[in-house]
Amino acid sequence: MTIPIRFTKASGAGNDFVLVNNAAGDIRADFPRLARAACDRHFGVGGDGLLVLERSARADFTMLYYNADGSYGGMCGNGGRCIARFALMEGIAGPRQRFEALDHVYEAEIGKTSVTLRMKDPSDFKSGLSLAVSGEEMRGSFIDTGSPHVVIFTSDTANVDVMKLGRAIRNDPMFQPGGTNVNFARVGNGSTIDIRTYERGVESETLACGTGSVASALVSSGIHGLASPVTVRVRSGESLLVHFSRRGNAWTEVLLEGSAHMLFNGTMLYDQAESTIRLHS
Repeated sequence: MTIPIRFTKASGAGNDFVLVNNAAGDIRADFPRLARAACDRHFGVGGDGLLVLERSARADFTMLYYNADGSYGGMCGNGGRCIARFALMEGIAGPRQRFEALDHVYEAEIGKTSVTLRMKDPSDFKSGLSLAVSGEEMRGSFIDTGSPHVVIFTSDTANVDVMKLGRAIRNDPMFQPGGTNVNFARVGNGSTIDIRTYERGVESETLACGTGSVASALVSSGIHGLASPVTVRVRSGESLLVHFSRRGNAWTEVLLEGSAHMLFNGTMLYDQAESTIRLHS
């Protein structure tokens, strides 16, 4: 059976997503399979993940996030900022809104050119981790910002082998069974860092990562003393701002601010039996 599904393609600082409004509950697709088909960059719409907007009993809406490989992604910072603008565009919520993702209610404020998202307080910070990668020891830190992240500082983000090192650390037994995202960060002048991120679920480097930008900014403040707000320059060339309050190695009032653009709308014809899509013009 083939079903038509209206979608919007969006980008948050280069992190791109396929968004679907299921507030009416009438889309009864297998979302993990739909995510794999829709996010395929050769035969689908293309994207780092699928964002599904559904009803919530305690907020304006619920965000369901599926990685490009179909796995459930939990929280996505750039995805959260994109779905907030999408909800405004769809008339689901106003410029100040609350939405549910996993077990937490997030707050978003939509401006003319940017969206600011109040993040969940981070947890499980660990520094000085010893990581064995390709027979060499690397030092990193771990923090959970809604998704698990390792942050490794380097003097040269341009030439770091993100795919090789990121994949090895992502699959390190220390972080199993769920694995981790991996960020390579370079501290610049003032409160500025450059990062590159290997994302689990996408299983590749992405042009931006919201929770990774937050993780890298907070770890940079804890280890290198960077003050809020930290400007995070991501692989796409755009910058995200991370605001926070810090007491020791505890952070609160964390905000992620940056661009969130709706790129185009369309309809995909989803074949449930074959788990394939065709774009309908």
